Amino acid sequence: QVQLVESGGGLVQPGGSLRLSCTASGFTLDHYSIGWFRQAPGKEREGVLCIGDKNVGTYYQHSVKGRFTISKDNAKNMVYLQMNSLKPEDTAVYYCVAEPGGECPESTFSPWYWGQGTQVTVSS
Repeated sequence: QVQLVESGGGLVQPGGSLRLSCTASGFTLDHYSIGWFRQAPGKEREGVLCIGDKNVGTYYQHSVKGRFTISKDNAKNMVYLQMNSLKPEDTAVYYCVAEPGGECPESTFSPWYWGQGTQVTVSS
């Protein structure tokens, strides 16, 4: 069955960096759209980034442009979220998500599959 397992979360100071990893199993990344959502305390889940067959990131949050990048390694079946210049408002649980198709939607992203999430805390 499809499984997504996140890793790499933790506590980081403002201005610092983290790289989240997502290991996918039960399917191959080809012809899937893979991405990251996050949920901050007291807020709804929101899409962050998506990557598909064109290997180009689709951003859903203007606030992360220029700071976050998404990449994938089809051979390893892994997806990464590189987060730089982190801010306290980036504090959230980050979820790896996926849906069949390979083309990231331009606006609303409603993935079929979700990981369990990894906590990212940005604080001094």
